[in-house]
Amino acid sequence: MSKVTNILVCGIGGQGVMTATEILAEAALSLGFDVKKTEVAGMSQRGGVVTSHLRFGPEVLSPQIRTGEADLLVGFEAAESLRWGHMLRPTGVALVNTGRIVPPIVNVGLFEYPEDPVAQMRALGLELHAFDATTLAQGLGNIRLGNTVMLGAMADRLPFPAEVLLDAVLARFATRKPKLVEINREAFETGRRAVSGNPAAA
Repeated sequence: MSKVTNILVCGIGGQGVMTATEILAEAALSLGFDVKKTEVAGMSQRGGVVTSHLRFGPEVLSPQIRTGEADLLVGFEAAESLRWGHMLRPTGVALVNTGRIVPPIVNVGLFEYPEDPVAQMRALGLELHAFDATTLAQGLGNIRLGNTVMLGAMADRLPFPAEVLLDAVLARFATRKPKLVEINREAFETGRRAVSGNPAAA
């Protein structure tokens, strides 16, 4: 691969945005790519808005993704996905969790939650795959598996085999929490299935 891959991950504090980006970075590093990443977290660790930029390739000079240059926008929360839709390049793809989590800035009246953020993204002409990762995680018995579901959804849209990313996910649990390996493997595959054949917006 000669080009740099740009991935923007966004969501709400507590959803595992930063952890997911770290795992993506570890997968890219394992293949010898130059990797740069940066995060911006809201005022509170849980509930504030969180964005994470990840860039990897043969040589990466800056961690910051420029407007209109993200290859992949991974939205752990739909309204945040809409807010960062302008970062996608024309050929980019958005993967969006439709599970609704209203951030504190809405509850205090500083921001109005969009009526249908996914529909608004489609109206912008973005290539979009929307699915309810939150409900899928709950179906597996633990809402915290949502970030593994989201990683699985990304797996077939990266410039390296899905197994490389899966290995990076499972390595997190293999030594410290081996009992969680199989359920995270299942969550990863659940995410892959959620977007396989999920039609993108025209």
